[in-house]
Amino acid sequence: MFDDYRSAQTAQNTKINGITLFPFILLRTKEDRNNEVLVNHEKIHLRQQFELLIIFFYIWYVVEYYFWYFKLRNSFLAYKYISFEREAYAKEDDLNYLKSRKLWSFTKYFSK
Repeated sequence: MFDDYRSAQTAQNTKINGITLFPFILLRTKEDRNNEVLVNHEKIHLRQQFELLIIFFYIWYVVEYYFWYFKLRNSFLAYKYISFEREAYAKEDDLNYLKSRKLWSFTKYFSK
């Protein structure tokens, strides 16, 4: 993901433009509604949340975040290594992804 720690340091200054809190997608600006890639990324999170009955998604998300945080000692890298985020970032450009996505596809993105 981020092989170079310096690139992670630069990237962590990026602002969050959207967040998904089932059943809502919250975007930073009205213009972000037109950002199909961002909206698709957040829709992937909606699907993940739904298939894990919402509460288990949040529990899993927090547990996985702290696992990576303690392993990597970097909050931004920990966020980027979460399997839910890895799937969403990997597939955000594929606007048809959710039509063919299989149940629990985020498990393919568990890191080694």
